[in-house]
Amino acid sequence: MTGAVPASIEVDKLYAHYGERPVLRDINFRVEPGEVMVIMGGSGSGKSTLLRHLLGLQAPTSGTIRVLGVDIVRGKKREMLEMRRKIGVAFQSGALFSSMTVGENIMLPLREHAKLDAATMRIMMRLKLDFVNLPGSEDLMPAELSGGMIKRAALARAIIMDPKLVFLDEPSAGLDPVVAAGLDELILELKATGVSLVVVTHELDSAFRIADRITVLDRGDILISDTVAAVRASPNERVQALLTRRVEHTNHNPDEFLRTLTRAGRDDDREP
Repeated sequence: MTGAVPASIEVDKLYAHYGERPVLRDINFRVEPGEVMVIMGGSGSGKSTLLRHLLGLQAPTSGTIRVLGVDIVRGKKREMLEMRRKIGVAFQSGALFSSMTVGENIMLPLREHAKLDAATMRIMMRLKLDFVNLPGSEDLMPAELSGGMIKRAALARAIIMDPKLVFLDEPSAGLDPVVAAGLDELILELKATGVSLVVVTHELDSAFRIADRITVLDRGDILISDTVAAVRASPNERVQALLTRRVEHTNHNPDEFLRTLTRAGRDDDREP
């Protein structure tokens, strides 16, 4: 009997703090092989913090994070290095090195992690540029690219080593609808090759178009992690506020609000 295919990502009872302030509470979810998981939430919801934890850039207060079968909280250095060779990351800004050409930026992971000759690396780079619809742009500098071109070049670099798992941070932020739709198509093409993708975004149209499942975060909690249809139909008021872009008003207790104001005033009057 064949065992179940392990999850690309498995998060169990994850808690994280900034100082004394909790920012993630009891986070539990899985990303299955070959699926697109979209992480959504408003400003301050914890989605960027969660992404940093999934990438191993921050250590949690407690809990377990397994990426491609490796416990990234307690994993050995060799395991972590091997796992990182199988993932790709495209940051929100693109994070291209301004002193390098587009081609040099894209080949950087190959130079760092693969023992290939220069001709082979150039062929692989041009194949990825062709995939992201940037053929012939390898000799351009990042300053010569439009916002959409930077996003596509960053995606080409993220997939240059044919990863099993790709993280995309706000891939369509700040782009016009036509360019954003083109990036969505590239994401779906990647998914068709069997790649798992984690996409952090606040763009609803994009999320509904590309996601197999959506995880909605709010104030450090997961409100729902389910299919697009289930998220759209969720009775949770905070989920619907996010989906309909409805402003939530905070109702202050007048007495407590007054105490907060006067306490702040006393703090300001203290000697330095």
